Amino acid sequence: MTVTFPHGACRTGAAALAIATALSLSPAAALAQDGDASTVADRQDPLPPALPEPARREVTPFQPLADDGITLALNYTGEAAANLSGGLTKDAAYAGQVYVGADFDMDTIAGISGAKIHAAVTNRHGKSLSALALGNNTSVQEIWGTQNTHLAILTWEQSMLDGALTVEAGKSQANIHFLNSQYYCHFQNNSVCGNPTFVFKNSNFTYFPASSWMAHAKAQFTDEISLHAGVYEVNPRRKRPNDDGFTFSFKGGTGVVIPWELEYAPQSGLPGRYILGGWIDRGDYADPLLDDDGDIAILSGEAAATRKGRSGLYVRAEQQITGTAGPNPRGLAIFGVAMTNLSGRVEESRFLDFGIVQTGTFPGRDRDTLGFVISDQRFSDLAMERMRAARVAAGGDGDISRHQVMMELAYGAQLTPAVRISPNVQYIVNPDQTGAPFRTSDIPDALIVGFKFTIDGPTLLGR
Repeated sequence: MTVTFPHGACRTGAAALAIATALSLSPAAALAQDGDASTVADRQDPLPPALPEPARREVTPFQPLADDGITLALNYTGEAAANLSGGLTKDAAYAGQVYVGADFDMDTIAGISGAKIHAAVTNRHGKSLSALALGNNTSVQEIWGTQNTHLAILTWEQSMLDGALTVEAGKSQANIHFLNSQYYCHFQNNSVCGNPTFVFKNSNFTYFPASSWMAHAKAQFTDEISLHAGVYEVNPRRKRPNDDGFTFSFKGGTGVVIPWELEYAPQSGLPGRYILGGWIDRGDYADPLLDDDGDIAILSGEAAATRKGRSGLYVRAEQQITGTAGPNPRGLAIFGVAMTNLSGRVEESRFLDFGIVQTGTFPGRDRDTLGFVISDQRFSDLAMERMRAARVAAGGDGDISRHQVMMELAYGAQLTPAVRISPNVQYIVNPDQTGAPFRTSDIPDALIVGFKFTIDGPTLLGR
C-alpha cells in the first residue's frame, strides 16, 4: 500500500497524530477557496494523484520517518483547460490540488500486526471550465470539486488471515476503493478519471475528497478471484462547499450506499482484470423530473421531490495485450466499462466507455504514455422530459440529443522521476444543457485543449 492510495478507522490518539503530521506538511498557500461557483451537476472527484510506480524507482524518495513506520506523501496536481470552439463561450480555467498524507505502520509503531492508519488532507482551488464556458454536466478537469482545505482520509486498515481478508473503516470515499483503474487518470476529463461518471449521476456513491463514515472489506478467495464490498454513509452535509471534513457527527445522514465487486485477475500472461460490480443506494436523492406536487420541478420553481432507493450494475475490464509486464511495463493496454441502472428514478439510463493506453511511446521514452478514451452517456426518459420542457418553455424546440459523447487524446510525458505532464485534446459531442437549461438551441460541440501535471514531493526531494 502506498501513501498515495491510503486505506482504513483509527483511535483518538493515533488520529490526532495523523492529522497533526499531515497538517504540518501543508504549504502555507493552501488556503480554502470558494467551493461552489457553478451549477454543474457532476462533482465526481478522482483518486489521489500518483506518479507511475516505475518512475519512483529511479530515486530514493525522501522519507525521514520511514524507519519509525511513517511514510509521508506530498504532491500537487494542476489542470488547465481552454475552450477553443463550441460550448457557451470561449474561456479558460485552472484547477489544482495539494495532497498531504501519511501512512502509519502500526506493527512498527505499536506491535499491532497487519494494522495501518491512513490520513490525508487536501486543498483544492481554482475554477471549472465546464461551469464557466461549456454548460455540460461533466467537468473537463477531474481535479475540480470540494474547493477547500479538507480532511479527506482518516482510516484504520487491518489485514487478517495471512492477507486473505482486509478490512478498513473510518472516514473516506467509495470511489478510491471501487470502480477505479490504473489507466483512468492518464486522462483529464471527468467522464473517466477518476471513475466512470455514471455512478455519481445515478447514486450517492461518495467521492474524493468529500469524506464520510465508511467500512469496506476485501476477501481473496484464490490468487485470481476476490470479492469486495463496502458500506458508505450518505450525508448531503459532507458535500457542502463549507464542509471541511473535520466533522465527525452522523447528523444529516439519510442512508447508505453499498458498492460491491467480484474480480477475476488471471495470474498467467500479461496483466488484466475482469470485474462484475454494482451498488445499492439507500440514501435520499432528488427526483430528476418532478416536485412533490407531481409537476415538472424546473418549471414550477419548487424543489424536486425526495426519493429513496436506487441500484445499478456494471461490467468492466482492462487488459494489457502487447509488450512486457513487470516493474517496467511497455506495450498496449485496453479498458472499458458498460453500466446500467437497475432501479430508481435516475438521470442516465446507460453509460459506455472504451480506452487504449500505449506505455513506451518512442525510443528513450519508456515511461511516457499515449492514450485515447471515448465515453457515451445516455440520458433517461425522465431527464429528457425535463430538458425538453425547459427548452420549450424558453421558446425553443424539443429536439434534444439523448447522448453526450466525450473524447480525449492525451500524451503523458515523464519529464523527471518527480514531474509528469500530460497535454491533451478533448472533444464533446452534444454537450447537455445542465448548466443552461433554458437555452433555446443546442450547445455547439466543444473543442478543448488541456494540460495536466503532477509533482511528487518525496521523489523531488529524494536522491
